[in-house]
Order: sequence, then C-alpha cells, then structure tokens
Amino acid sequence: MHHSPRLVLLGGGLLAFGAAFANTGVFLEAGASISHLTGDISRLSIDLAKASSADTTPEIARVLTAALSFLLGAGLGGLLIHHPVLDLARPYGRTICGIGVMLIAAAWWMPRQPVGAIGLSALACGLQNSLATRYRGLVLRTTHLTGLFTDLGVNLGMRLRGYDIPGWKIAVPTLLIGAFFAGGILAGWVALEDRHNPLLLGGIGYLVAGLAWTVLKHVIRPDFLEPHPGIASERERGVDE
Repeated sequence: MHHSPRLVLLGGGLLAFGAAFANTGVFLEAGASISHLTGDISRLSIDLAKASSADTTPEIARVLTAALSFLLGAGLGGLLIHHPVLDLARPYGRTICGIGVMLIAAAWWMPRQPVGAIGLSALACGLQNSLATRYRGLVLRTTHLTGLFTDLGVNLGMRLRGYDIPGWKIAVPTLLIGAFFAGGILAGWVALEDRHNPLLLGGIGYLVAGLAWTVLKHVIRPDFLEPHPGIASERERGVDE
C-alpha cells in the first residue's frame, strides 16, 4: 500500500501536538522540559557552575533525570521498534498506548514525587522521538522544533536560490511546527484557565489514539500492513545512510 503523504502528515501532526501538550503540562507543574533538552542542559551547566549553593540541587536533579530518562526512552525505542524508514507494520499503536500509560502515571505521580514524574514523562517523550523515521528524504521528529526549523529554512533558502524543491518539503515541517505550537497553546489554556491537568488529558489522548490506530490497522484496514513498494529497497540501504 502507498503511504499517503496526508496520512503521514496527520500522524506526525498529532504526535507533535501531543508532545507539546505534555511538555507544557510538565513545565507548568514542575518547571522542567521533557521533550527537548538543549535549554535544560544549558541550565544544568549554569547550575553546576553554582554547585556551592544548596538551592541548585533540586534543579540539577530535575534536569539530569529528564536527560537520562529521555535517553533511556530513545534507547528502548531503538531496541524494540525503530526502523530507519517509515513502515506502518511496526507496532506504532501499542507504542503510543504505552506512551499514554506513562503520561497518565506521571500525572498521578507529579504531586507526590515531581522528579519521578519528570523522569517518566521524559521517558515517554524519548520513546516517541525514537519513532522518528525517514519519509521521502525528510527526517520526521515530533518532540522538538530545532530540526524542523532547520529543514524549513534550508528548503526555503534553496527554493529562493532557484532549486526545484517540492512544496511538500516545506509543508511538512511547517505543519509539524504549527501542530507543536497549537499543542502548547491549548495545554497552557487548559492548565491556566480550565484548571485541568494537561499531562493527564494528554496521556488519555495518547491512549485513545494508540487504540484507535491499532483497531484501524488490524481490523478496519488490514492493508495498512502492506509496505510501501519503495520500502524494501530503502530497508537495504537505510541503516547505512
């Protein structure tokens, strides 16, 4: 079966939305980011430089926990499910359900043990980011924006220079950036205005989406298991690239 660009965009957009939703919820609750680590590592460096102050110890614990948990989540994804090219036969539905369960557990744990909840949430985001794969030359990542802005800027610059850059290579990162932004805005509104827990709501959303995808793939549209005609050849060279 041909993996429709619209289907890929929809899935990527929903994952980016969910990652931003969860990340904003954790940030508002505990002051730590779980979906991207560059800023947190910079903060950790500053805190280590001020290590003589006891006030920096909780911050160091939060950032280290988030970084190591994200790494562990990505490692688990690489070990269990990751493939260098898009293949809908992979257990994406079960993985997304697992991410939802982790976020729900983190929401329950947050008032009791914030550092542990940060670790569990970052583990979920690392696992999601490991789902990143190549699709028609682009690397699809859904938990942070740096690579997306890079792809968008490079492709816009090349088009301005006169290269024939397909419109979808600009549309894909633009849509994912927009979805991430929208997820953060909605999570902020839910937490600050509606007074609900965005981490809990995000976890439920992931769980429902994972179950829906699994039912769609195995019951309603089992032809989703048929790989794209180009995947076989990409598999042969994907890891080496």
